[in-house]
Amino acid sequence: MQQKPKNFDPDVPSGILLINKPEGQTSAQVVAKVKRTLNAKKVGHTGTLDPFATGLVICCINQATKLAQFFLKGDKTYEGVLHLGIDTNTQDKTGEIISQKEPHCNETEISAAFRSFLGQIEQIPPAFSALKHRGVPLYQWARKGCPVQKPPRKVHIYDLTIQTIALPDVYFTVKCSSGTYVRTLCADIGKTLKCGGHLKELCRIDSCGYSIDHSLTYEQMAQETMNMLKSRIVPIADALKKVPKLIAPPAMERQIKNGGRLFRNHFSQEILKQGNILKIVTPDNMLLAVIQWHEESNECKIIRFGLSDNK
Repeated sequence: MQQKPKNFDPDVPSGILLINKPEGQTSAQVVAKVKRTLNAKKVGHTGTLDPFATGLVICCINQATKLAQFFLKGDKTYEGVLHLGIDTNTQDKTGEIISQKEPHCNETEISAAFRSFLGQIEQIPPAFSALKHRGVPLYQWARKGCPVQKPPRKVHIYDLTIQTIALPDVYFTVKCSSGTYVRTLCADIGKTLKCGGHLKELCRIDSCGYSIDHSLTYEQMAQETMNMLKSRIVPIADALKKVPKLIAPPAMERQIKNGGRLFRNHFSQEILKQGNILKIVTPDNMLLAVIQWHEESNECKIIRFGLSDNK
């Protein structure tokens, strides 16, 4: 028997919605709740937040799901609590304790350890992570008793500030690059202090320039009218707030709409110097395309958007 097509609300605009994820929910569950609440055709998130963690999840709605790749590469800011003296197999509070040692470090030693992780560092991704080995997430290998160690990866710690020390807990904020594991950072700081440590609490407070202050909790979502919820969606043309914007000349607009190619020499040096990603919009701020260029190629990669995608 042929299935009936699903009925979606055609008036849900493409854009992003900021959600404050509660503890115990997966990022996929947040996406499912937003999709169900809005009755949207497509919803995706822009970076996994562990179930025990809380905070900002950027949900891309309808055609804005094409933008998720750019949010994934953005910087993030977190508030966290490092618990010294206990190592766990997952590097956070959800894991099994594998070693314990009384932390005898003082504030000066803790501050020095934190400072040593500023700048570009190398991290070994945790065995319990969503990275894949032979197509299978690492956490599945680890749960089978066959943990896989990935090679170290370079990440950047832009800011790492201690807020309060109340041993065995250290409260901190960290601004870091995409791909940083805060629980690995905590475990490494514990190792530096020779007492071990794990991530006890984590809250994402900023992602790609969006603050948790402008996000909706589950309770607020339930209380909002549908029109109010839709008004909270950041329009697709404005979603990538840190990406420079170019109003397309008529010839370029036709080129994009007709599926034509774009090359670096279509843009001035002033535009090229602003970065390797550019939003191209119409004079009335409808998103036509997001383009990327690479040093090794003159041709731009184009992600196209129809005018109907902006509604």
